[in-house]
This record gives sequence, structure tokens and C-alpha cells, in this order.
Amino acid sequence: MLGNGGSTTFWDVATLGLVRDRAQHLVLGEFSAKFAQATAAAPFLAEPHVVRSEPGTRPDPVADPDVDVHAWPHNETSTGVVLPVQRVAGTAAPDDGGPLVLVDATSAAAGVDVDLAQCDAYYLAPQKGFASDGGLWFALLSPAAIERAREPGGSGRWVPESLSLTTAIDNSRLDQTYNTPAIATLLMMAAQARLAAGQRRPVVGRRAHRRLGVAAVRLGRPQRLRHAVRRRPDAPLTRRRHHRPRRLDRRRRGREAPAAQRDRRHRALPQGSAATSLRVGMFPAVDPSDVEALTACVDHVVAHLPRRR
Repeated sequence: MLGNGGSTTFWDVATLGLVRDRAQHLVLGEFSAKFAQATAAAPFLAEPHVVRSEPGTRPDPVADPDVDVHAWPHNETSTGVVLPVQRVAGTAAPDDGGPLVLVDATSAAAGVDVDLAQCDAYYLAPQKGFASDGGLWFALLSPAAIERAREPGGSGRWVPESLSLTTAIDNSRLDQTYNTPAIATLLMMAAQARLAAGQRRPVVGRRAHRRLGVAAVRLGRPQRLRHAVRRRPDAPLTRRRHHRPRRLDRRRRGREAPAAQRDRRHRALPQGSAATSLRVGMFPAVDPSDVEALTACVDHVVAHLPRRR
């Protein structure tokens, strides 16, 4: 399915059309927190169950009989942490009255393996992995999610047409949209989708990594970005190796600095925010030479920063 607006719009669409009473959100950064804020602000929903973890780590979903939706990102854009896409242990299947699993794939689609049978909505905006423009949302929905979307209309909940998931479903099945999207965005998305479909192996595969060069960059030396950054104590990646994505690395500034230095440098900046981090996208469409040029620029700037005492 597709509609106008990016992933942020789909959070509102899902709040109106997929959350029946209460959602559980895994919050591990800025973007996963925004979906939780959307359901928390909805006057017709109960307070969401929010499971948090520190930036650079990931929380695990918790079975809760009062929850009818579990939501988390496949890759948290603000910290670069990857979460598995799987049903929540201890919960029934959606067909048996269990919760839906909604996964934000904006920073993961086209670059991270996924078993779509393990979720009910795998949604994204195309400006990252598919190298298109923002402004549209795409969602792969399970039959259970489509059935859930039909419920709010019968319960008396008012939903504006532009945010109605049922309207998006009906129009998508007719190969049209409720309101006119940007045609250039669709053309670029289609071109990238054909390119991805032509790959014999997922782009996360080692051979594809080497061929596409999605991680072959240098930072000080001609080595992969994550290896180079790991050796810099003032700029570690996410804390656990298996939490790191293969197509978006995040360089944290000042995370391991002594407390006094960290306070002086980032007193007014929240940890894990975009203001304290450098995000380097290594999506399939990004030429490795562009990433190398970027890291060279970073090296040049860092080398000429005034020394602090």
C-alpha cells in the first residue's frame, strides 16, 4: 500500500487505523520515540507501554495481554541499531486475537534481511534505501493488519480520508492514490526497486557488500568505516556488535570521554540526539567513493579543530 507523507505520516495512519486500544513501543532513539508520542497523544487510546533502552543498545519486546500492537524500527535511524523482525514470544498470532507487529523499515529496507511473515506492517519512506525522495509512505500489510484497519470505522472513530488506512488500501488495490503523489518520487522508487530485484543475493551479503562497496570507506586509513571508528575511543559505534546495521553506521561524539570533558562539550545536547552524532548512510545506491570523500572531509575538519584544554 502507499500514500502521501513519509513514515511520520504513517505513524498517524497506524495510530488511527491499526492500534485498537494500546500499543507497546520499543524506544531506543529519536525516531522510535516519535511513534510512541503519537499514540500517547491520541485521546481515544490508552497510555502506550514504552520499553526504553539507552542509545546504542536495543530493548526487547515484552508480552503484555493489554497490548494489541507492538511497534519498533528495523533500524533506528538516530542511533543505527538494528532490531530483529519477529513475533513477540508469549503472544498469540494475530489471527487468534494476538497483537500486530508494526516495523519501521525506512532505514533498513533494501539493505537488511527480513522475514515478512514475522510482522504485519513493514512500512517505509523511500528516501534512504531506495534512493528516492521523501514524501510517500509504502507499507506491506498482512491480512490481519488489513482486517484490523477495517475496525475503527465501525467503532465510530472519526478518521480523515487523507489519513485513512482503509482508503489507502482501497486505492492501492486500484493502482491509484487518494491524493496525487509526486510522480518523480514514484519513478525513482520504481527504478531502485527494479535494481534491488535484480540482485541475486540480498545487499547485506558479503559478496554484494564487496561489489557495491556499501561499507568500503576510509576514516584516516583505507578501511571500513566501522573498523576505523571502533579504534577511536572518542567515537565508538553502537555498544554491541550484533546491534549494528550493515548499511547505516553512527559515529557518536564524546560518548566515552571523561565526564568532565563530556559535560563541557555537550552540556546542552541530549545523548543520542542528532546534535551529538554523525550518521553515515551506506545504502546500496550510495557510491563508495562518495563515502570516502565524506570521511576525508570529516578527517580534515577534525584535524583543524581548535584544541580544548
